[in-house]
Amino acid sequence: MITGELLELVYEAASIQRWNDHMRPAQGFTELDKQAQKMVYAYILAKFEETEGTINFDWTKLIEGGLFEFLHRIKLTDIKPPVFHRMMEQKGNEINEWVLNEYEALFDGIDSKMHMRFKDYLFDSDYARNEKEILNASHYLATNWEFRHIYRLNQGLYGLDEERESIERRLSQHRSLVGVINLAFDVPIQHFVDLVGQLRFQQRWAQSPRIPQTSVLGHMLVVAIIAYFASLDLNACPKRIYNNYFCGLFHDLPEVLTRDIVAPVKRSVPDLDVIIKDIESSWVEERIYPLLPPEWHQEFRYFLEDEFTNRVMIDGERVNTSITPHYNQDKYNPLDGEIVKACDRLAAFTEAAISIRHGVKSKHLYDGLSIYSDYQGDKGIISGVDFGPIFRSMGTVLPLP
Repeated sequence: MITGELLELVYEAASIQRWNDHMRPAQGFTELDKQAQKMVYAYILAKFEETEGTINFDWTKLIEGGLFEFLHRIKLTDIKPPVFHRMMEQKGNEINEWVLNEYEALFDGIDSKMHMRFKDYLFDSDYARNEKEILNASHYLATNWEFRHIYRLNQGLYGLDEERESIERRLSQHRSLVGVINLAFDVPIQHFVDLVGQLRFQQRWAQSPRIPQTSVLGHMLVVAIIAYFASLDLNACPKRIYNNYFCGLFHDLPEVLTRDIVAPVKRSVPDLDVIIKDIESSWVEERIYPLLPPEWHQEFRYFLEDEFTNRVMIDGERVNTSITPHYNQDKYNPLDGEIVKACDRLAAFTEAAISIRHGVKSKHLYDGLSIYSDYQGDKGIISGVDFGPIFRSMGTVLPLP
């Protein structure tokens, strides 16, 4: 399972401001937001490649490669691209070795084999070659999405057109990926990406000051990352890892239509949460699915409908059930909705805990700490994964219930 130290490191990305030498929106331009949108692009490119493309790739390597690149970037912070590329050209091996050493002790507490895979990812050019291609293209697509906003605010700034040409040139190197072409000409999928991008600007805990502030999109990536580590604890089959990760990555997607309705409001009136869920479902059908290729709809429904329930597919039908070892096979399409829920609540607890440690406190944040008691003792074991230790780790030195 992910450790408290590594989880706090992930949240450091919410404090790394991107484009901080340009005029930019006040929210939504952190490294955490960028990495979240990058993984949305990676999903889109990989889905197109899976159905229309020619390259073979492994979804688990793609997910883990995205994690490795994210952790690499956290250590190097927001270095300007020309400087970063020159550094990597001249001292890439030394920089990668330093980054790898920084994570060795962290990974030893989780999975020593992961550290070896991280090393292979950084130093073996043949390891995950196609996955790196998809992730690299996704990186520049997310950068280009940001730059379109930056460009409008900074027109006339010296060097801006040179930056635009550099991004376009690097994107053009990935024209062999069918998804890159589709994203250039497919207007509905462009609208889908823009819609997801709006989640960068929706602030979590909007009723409370907090450090660091995080967006809904950044939160979704954190949930996906925790779900990935929980899946490794279960020795999950590849399809289960895929489902848990992308269910986590998209679980709050309906909030782009409804905005974040906080739990106290949902619980304020009997059955109000059911009404809100019905509104979300109908609006997703009307406004999101038409933007996606029809062959993706079934999968998105599997991710988004009753998202916190364990489920498998049997003879083409969804069955809500505990995922026993028998169902831990790709053919059953298993998804641990209860684990995704625990990851979601762990992320919320961590957001409150970190802010309080920074000295920024409110009644709402202290109310968020009550989540802790729901994951202690036997209650902390969710579908075979013990969440108790990570909650205790994140709750250290706090006045917990």
